[in-house]
Amino acid sequence: MDARLNPLGSTVMTKVFKHLIAANRLLAESTLPSATQELVKLRASQINGCGFCVDMHFKDAAHAGETTRRLNLVAAWREATVFTDAERTALELAEQGTRLADGAGGVTDEVWAQAAKYFDEEQLAALVCLVSVINAFNRGNVITRQPAGGYQPGQHG
Repeated sequence: MDARLNPLGSTVMTKVFKHLIAANRLLAESTLPSATQELVKLRASQINGCGFCVDMHFKDAAHAGETTRRLNLVAAWREATVFTDAERTALELAEQGTRLADGAGGVTDEVWAQAAKYFDEEQLAALVCLVSVINAFNRGNVITRQPAGGYQPGQHG
């Protein structure tokens, strides 16, 4: 597959992506566990069909020590026994926040209340922002057909 547009070759897209990258760096420094962050980014990218981001977040998570067993089960997290209750809740929130058009009202009060049991207010804010940022990246990459498979861990880091 050939990309329709090189994000780094466009002045506008480069500037916007730099802001998204800066936001992602701030989130990486938050108290939301980094393993949870990578699982959420991977799951949202799977839902959105962003091969570039699936490749990137799978590789970055594996490079950071995440097991391939857990990474391979992210797409089937509901049936998997390898995730903590907090991670499962974050994955559910990420799914509902990503599939806005599929459900009435986005993230349900039940899922929000469950998330509030595991994450403090700053972590919840980071989780909301994380879902927002990864969805923005996914959409830009899918629309411009960024190819998957060539990413090296830490390449955009």
